[in-house]
Amino acid sequence: MNKFYITTTLPYVNAQPHIGFALEIIEADVLARFHRQAGDEVFFNTGTDEHGLKIFRNAEELGVSVQQYCDDNAADFAKLKETLNLSIDNFIRTTDEHHLKAAQAFWKKCEANGDIYKKMYKVKYCVGCELEKTDSELIDGKCPLHANMQVEIIEEENYFFRFSNYQKQLLDLYEKNKDFVLPQKRFNEVKRFVEGGLEDFSISRLKSKMPWGVAVPDAPEHVMYVWFDALVNYVSAIGWPADMEKFEKWWPVVQLAGKDNLRQQSAMWQAMLMSAGIAPSKQIFINGFIGVNGQKMSKSLGNVISPSEMIEKFGVDGTRYLLLSFGNFGEDTDASWEKFTEKYNADLANGLGNLVSRVVKLAQNLEYKPPKYDVKGLEESVEKMELGIALKSIWLSIKTANQSIEENKPWELLKTDKKKFEEVMVGLMQNVAIIQQQLMPFMPDTSEKIKTALETKKVTPLFQRIK
Repeated sequence: MNKFYITTTLPYVNAQPHIGFALEIIEADVLARFHRQAGDEVFFNTGTDEHGLKIFRNAEELGVSVQQYCDDNAADFAKLKETLNLSIDNFIRTTDEHHLKAAQAFWKKCEANGDIYKKMYKVKYCVGCELEKTDSELIDGKCPLHANMQVEIIEEENYFFRFSNYQKQLLDLYEKNKDFVLPQKRFNEVKRFVEGGLEDFSISRLKSKMPWGVAVPDAPEHVMYVWFDALVNYVSAIGWPADMEKFEKWWPVVQLAGKDNLRQQSAMWQAMLMSAGIAPSKQIFINGFIGVNGQKMSKSLGNVISPSEMIEKFGVDGTRYLLLSFGNFGEDTDASWEKFTEKYNADLANGLGNLVSRVVKLAQNLEYKPPKYDVKGLEESVEKMELGIALKSIWLSIKTANQSIEENKPWELLKTDKKKFEEVMVGLMQNVAIIQQQLMPFMPDTSEKIKTALETKKVTPLFQRIK
């Protein structure tokens, strides 16, 4: 049995879940379900990133302990398992005790390899990104992703990671693994970044200035920089270093991330793995942003769409379908309630829902024989995370089946040519059954309802038109 380990990035707990992360975790769920459907053993990891300056400050502003702040907000992300019908196997929090120990063990591995040293430095820093910023990355002195926040100047003695040691090894990794990062456009970006030369990066903060973090081993006056600690979750989630048998069973990992995490996931983390003596990740999928009405989602702009808002209007599977089918993988997507509603009505109410209802009603007295598992034509698209393309292929089958009903008019054949009627309807039932199988990773509840309808011949509306 093949093993498949997939993880999302860990979202910060400083804000409620939005549809950008919902898309990432639904995509991961589709891959997890697809591999399980194919007979593979799967480990699906997600969780929350709970250290760093902005989380510390948010808790201070609210007058609560940082741990309480993290506990409350992490619960909102854990609820996504039920909210979005996710097949998650593990929910890790970077405040978990086993993760703290793993992060410290990982630090010691890199230190023993000579890749950690201490120096004074001064840098411009965006607390919103929890990242250092060069002048070229700023617009009018501000981070374009967090224009409502002041860029801060940090000047202190920190520990650094020798990123500069890993240019050749990273380029060799990319050369040997042509689909290490998908889509190709993002892979080209990270290769250009590494080819341009690498600078060592800070991996600690003074505890006196930022007390909320993992303690640096043998240096109690320092805590780990949030990125260093959080990335280690990919190995700590599967037992490293306490349970190496479990770790070796599952590693390497397929990662999903947003495009603002490209360098951290595809270069910095891979160099850290090399330093710790761990094989690189298996593959990394990079998403674009979801914007709303032409603008990037932002709390300050008041245009954030939450998964719960979508589910209230479109249901769980309707929300899953709309997020997965909008735009092209890796590209920025512009969404709106109007676009969502139009697509819901066209594809789900009029398309899929109408097809299933008509076929089940017409096939009342016919025996249903489920076909063999058949996802031909989808494997390549799913494995490349081109889930929108996979769904287009399924919807082409739905359109073709609906056209067949219009052309053959089985309700008339029932009166004039029963043999032809049965031939047409058996074919349609088989087509709907294959569509049901193919939909399972994408829309699991709908898939199960279609299966039940075919078996029992009971018609229950899948999707109602909405305004």
